[in-house]
Amino acid sequence: MSNALPNDKPKRQHVRQPKPRWIKVRPPAGEKYLEIKDLLKDLNIATVCQEAQCPNIAECWGGGTATFMIMGEVCTRGCRFCSIKSNKVGQQLDQDEPEKVGYAIAQMGLDYVVLTSVDRDDLEDQGAGHFARTVEVIKENDPDLITEVLTPDFSGRKELIEKVVDSKPDVFAQNVETVERLTRKVRDRRAGYQQTLDVLKYVKTYDPTRYTKTSIMLGLGETDEEVLQTLKDLRAIDCDVVTFGQYLQPTKKQLKVEEFVTPEKFEYWKKTAEDMGFLYVASGPLVRSSYKAAEYFMKGVIERQRKA
Repeated sequence: MSNALPNDKPKRQHVRQPKPRWIKVRPPAGEKYLEIKDLLKDLNIATVCQEAQCPNIAECWGGGTATFMIMGEVCTRGCRFCSIKSNKVGQQLDQDEPEKVGYAIAQMGLDYVVLTSVDRDDLEDQGAGHFARTVEVIKENDPDLITEVLTPDFSGRKELIEKVVDSKPDVFAQNVETVERLTRKVRDRRAGYQQTLDVLKYVKTYDPTRYTKTSIMLGLGETDEEVLQTLKDLRAIDCDVVTFGQYLQPTKKQLKVEEFVTPEKFEYWKKTAEDMGFLYVASGPLVRSSYKAAEYFMKGVIERQRKA
């Protein structure tokens, strides 16, 4: 690998200082953004774009992409990087939610949609059936709409993974989140580095025509060697797409930022991953797992594949 590491790598430390200039963004605005916000409020539909206060929300909504969060706003797991409410039992499922999401998508004029959810370990099928039904409704309404699912790990249960894959999402994502050493510190004890790899591997084994995708947060104390090993592990299971983004502490209750990674370092990891053979890499301080650039690229790949 020919890419050299940047020489100005900052020292890792607990950060309690203003965010660097490359992290700051303007608050969302614009007519299209406000229209979509009102529509989702009327339908009582949650989006990760809003819940996670994504810095790219206005740009994505205006460009035809959005990420919907189904199955409620209470998670049965408690990852230490996430501020979503946690409880042993989640909210009662809205059986009409698949149809509501389908209607919202039609009104928004989207051409690429991402479905994600909280973990629902309290349900018998951990929400796999609800996921699958939502994808099916979307496909029934618009067969050409490209659909990505960012799912829980379903505790690694193959029959649940199969249920979602059988609904034919175009992209199946499951986030590894961080390097193996930090997994127990960052993620809920029921999640696992190897478990996520196994989910992504099984998707490819069960249906090789599905694209797989994952995301890595930087700035949690990982080393360069550990990030590189994570990329090797992902290529070993034929993962197609990887995204890198800066971890930002949502509230004082979550893990502190260990390092603000520079744009130059993000560019280094982008080139490194591309050299390793990933189909697409999105990497930058404000990149999130559901990111418009990755979605635009996958849209082009999938449309070319359909024509072929």
